[in-house]
Amino acid sequence: QVQLVESGGGLVQAGGSLRLSCAASGRILSINGMGWYWQAPGKQRELVAVIRSDGSTNYADSVHGRFTISRDNAKNTVYLQMNSLKPEDTAVYYCYADLAAQSMGFPSSQEVWGQGTLVTVSS
Repeated sequence: QVQLVESGGGLVQAGGSLRLSCAASGRILSINGMGWYWQAPGKQRELVAVIRSDGSTNYADSVHGRFTISRDNAKNTVYLQMNSLKPEDTAVYYCYADLAAQSMGFPSSQEVWGQGTLVTVSS
C-alpha cells in the first residue's frame, strides 16, 4: 500500500518561510505527478502547485513567484518551498501523488493523498 508522509508545517510570521516535504513509500513503479493542495477552514481543497514527471510545473496564481515546487525522483519526494508567506496562506496542506504501484501482483494506477500538515501564518 502506497503512503504519503508529509512534514514541515508549523507556525510562522508573515513574510517568513517554510519548506514542506512529502515522501511516497510502498511498491511504487512510477510517479506521474506530485503536488500540493491546500484547504482553509470553510473552503474547498484547491491546487497550490504540481510537478509532473517531465519536470513541468503549475502554480495557483496566488502563490506564483513565492512558492517553488520540486521533486527528488530517487527519493520519491516532493518539496514545497514557501517564501514571503501571508496570513491568507494559512491552511492544511495536503500532498498528492498520481502514480503506478504494484497491487496484488499487478500494476495499478492510483491517486494517493497525505494526511495533511497545518501551516499557520500570523500577521
